[in-house]
Amino acid sequence: MDTTTPSTNITLTIRLIKSFEFRNFKNVVVHVDTATTTPQDLAAIVKQKVDSEGGLRPYRTVELDTFKLYTKAFGAKTQNLIINLDHDEDWILDMNATLAEQDGRMGGFENETEISFFNKAAYDSFKAHPETKW
Repeated sequence: MDTTTPSTNITLTIRLIKSFEFRNFKNVVVHVDTATTTPQDLAAIVKQKVDSEGGLRPYRTVELDTFKLYTKAFGAKTQNLIINLDHDEDWILDMNATLAEQDGRMGGFENETEISFFNKAAYDSFKAHPETKW
């Protein structure tokens, strides 16, 4: 067991969602400290990666503004392949609270948790009419 790394240092997979209808998304892996990182900080980290990595070029024009828990490591996944449409009130992250402060609402952030990062207006539109095209 590694006792030198605090248990608040975790690896997250961020699912950048470009299109709900066409199920376009890319994963970005980040390492954060849940005790000090807020979703605003996480957004800045992800946007810096999007701006610096060539494979994420199509995501530079997408207005990403909302984080939502998708699944935890070894947890059950939703039937919808692009995003979890349930539990909006609990699983959409408060942009001003640290990740550790939000643990109680969703059972805690664990290593290898997956979080969706998307445009809220596009999500609301897709949730009203969840139809995929392709």
